[in-house]
Amino acid sequence: MESSHKGKTGLRRLVDATRHSLAGLVEAVRHEHAFRQEAVLAAVLVPLGFFLGANGAERALLVGSVLLVLVVELLNSAIEATVDRISLEDHPLAKRAKDLGSAAVMLSLLMLGVVWLLLLAV
Repeated sequence: MESSHKGKTGLRRLVDATRHSLAGLVEAVRHEHAFRQEAVLAAVLVPLGFFLGANGAERALLVGSVLLVLVVELLNSAIEATVDRISLEDHPLAKRAKDLGSAAVMLSLLMLGVVWLLLLAV
């Protein structure tokens, strides 16, 4: 069965998509401790990235690396919620899915650190 949103186009689709996206952010803040921690980090680092970047490219790298962590954390949370929705029993594939999501978050945090160190150590 297809989603009832598939036939929507134009402004109606944009409004609905925006509403769903904002609802997702609210859910992440409400239910995901790691997302809240990373959002606090972003609240500090994003303005700092705009201030410390010497040009547009540096600002984009500094700010973009922070925002990427939030994006990956949201995707990881979606994976975890989906796995938990399917079953709460221990299963090797469920563990693999959750571990892979966690590894993605770790790599995005590592990338954030590398970008900031490389750009600010100059």
